[in-house]
Amino acid sequence: MSDALINGLAGAGGGIIAQLITYPLQTVNTRQQTERDLKKDEKKLGPVDHMCQVVKHEGWERLYGGLMPSLAGTAASQGVYYYFYQIFRNKAEAIALDRRKKGVGDGSVGMLSSLVVAALSGCVNVLLTNPIWVVVTRLQTHSKISKKLQPRHPPEEEILVDFEPPPYGTSHVIQEVYDEAGVWGFWKGVFPTLIMVSNPSIQFMLYETLLKKLRKRRSSSKSGSNGVTALQIFLLGALAKLGATVVTYPLLVVKSRLQSKQVISADNRRHYRGTSDAIMKMIRYEGLSGFYKGMSTKIVQSVLAAAILFMVKEELVKGVRLLITKDAKNTLR
Repeated sequence: MSDALINGLAGAGGGIIAQLITYPLQTVNTRQQTERDLKKDEKKLGPVDHMCQVVKHEGWERLYGGLMPSLAGTAASQGVYYYFYQIFRNKAEAIALDRRKKGVGDGSVGMLSSLVVAALSGCVNVLLTNPIWVVVTRLQTHSKISKKLQPRHPPEEEILVDFEPPPYGTSHVIQEVYDEAGVWGFWKGVFPTLIMVSNPSIQFMLYETLLKKLRKRRSSSKSGSNGVTALQIFLLGALAKLGATVVTYPLLVVKSRLQSKQVISADNRRHYRGTSDAIMKMIRYEGLSGFYKGMSTKIVQSVLAAAILFMVKEELVKGVRLLITKDAKNTLR
């Protein structure tokens, strides 16, 4: 089994586990990003309070709306990303070693090379998996959009409690997206998503840099071991994701707005024709704060998910390599 395949499968496994644990936070965050009519008192709701509101008015199952296609998307995204990341990383390492033989560099992959490797992997991932995330975004925001279309006559609270969303599954979303924009509708938001490649690029650049420094420090210690524990991987993954999320969050909001169902009405503020149109309307009608809606929820969700993913992925890679080594030894005997 190749190293790229091991990392791809381990990344998919780690992504699924992280997604299962943090999915309710992801649902709440997507709703916060796409909401444009919140009242002042509602804006103060934190992640936990927002989840309680969803459970109260819509039931527990709405926190997991779109879970199955999301798990499929996570497995595909992480598998594709780590597979190509390892392939590009191996090539970068080979180039670095070749440069060292020629007397240039120390043979290690630099920060810029790590950034390029992560960016290339991210672009391949986005182009292949964007349709899945369009479907997931629609499923996560469905009940909110349907609820907004209900009459706003009093008593409003009874409308929210008694509201029963119509049947709406993956097949309904696929048909809806196709009816709206044809095949290209499944690549809505792909431009800001491609720019969002900078998020995992920054994340992996920080992660690899911090990991390299930690291993160097441990190898120079008295023990002389450069091994890193699962807890340290967890913390490094969390720190790397935190830095990447703060920098790129506005692009994530724009992407979610484009992928959610477009409300066609006399109010032109609700309808986006593309990325630039979405950005200009958000600046005009919501101000810069509109680009940071739900950021606290996203930080909690993405940092926790990334930390879990890195930890599980590294442990799975170690386990698979150990099994392969044992099998090789048994074969030689």
